[in-house]
Amino acid sequence: MIGCSESSEKVGTVDLHLIRGGVGSPLLVLHDELGFPGWLTWNENLASDYEQIIPFQPGYGKTKRQDWMTSYRDLAGFYSRWIRETKGAPIDVLAFSAGAYVAAEMVASDPSLFRRMILVAPLGIRPEEGFIFDFLAVTIRSHVVATVSRYDCPEFGKIYGGDMTPEQFELFEEARSETARLGWEPFMYNPSLPHLLEGISTPTLLVRGTEDQIVPKDCVTQYARVLCNSQIAEFQGSGHRPEIEDENLFTRSVKEFLER
Repeated sequence: MIGCSESSEKVGTVDLHLIRGGVGSPLLVLHDELGFPGWLTWNENLASDYEQIIPFQPGYGKTKRQDWMTSYRDLAGFYSRWIRETKGAPIDVLAFSAGAYVAAEMVASDPSLFRRMILVAPLGIRPEEGFIFDFLAVTIRSHVVATVSRYDCPEFGKIYGGDMTPEQFELFEEARSETARLGWEPFMYNPSLPHLLEGISTPTLLVRGTEDQIVPKDCVTQYARVLCNSQIAEFQGSGHRPEIEDENLFTRSVKEFLER
């Protein structure tokens, strides 16, 4: 097992906390709206080929909330500054849900940041058919249950199973609070984003579980329409979290795409 370690880097006045793990080509990983769930099987499966760099989003426990950030575009600008200052571009990115929204905002403003993009269940574009699930209108337990279609997958139990401790509950609610601050209205999309993405030629893999209850299929379709060098990979039977519901197929798909 390769595992990971924690560090921090200064970005302006912000102490950005990071997880780094693995060896090989750098891979930026942007966690979803519930935060980084820990080093899981899919991380370990990628660790022999990729150094995964996983920032804790401001407002998510380790990295302090920044009051000046009031939108996902602001967050994208902050991460873009960090990559520029560390001379990390172009870098591959693997981003989940709200993290994919951030990655899309980043590439829309600066296509030179990313070599390749993998956007898993991406938020950020309003669907023309269906609705983004209003996960802030339900309890945290209902929210996490809605993210998977197979509750018996071992890593769902590892992350969310059993009784939620007060500490876990507090971290989840802090994450949901920050999500509401950045993405409340319009809810988890930016009307200008698809227009800004038109013509972006960064090679992109769009991943969706066919049973995703959070992000409707048309969100992915809209991304494929505006990103001129994209393809869709559907995971049959998976929900919003294909990386834990079908981790072996997920990591194989990631590697095949990044190694082309």
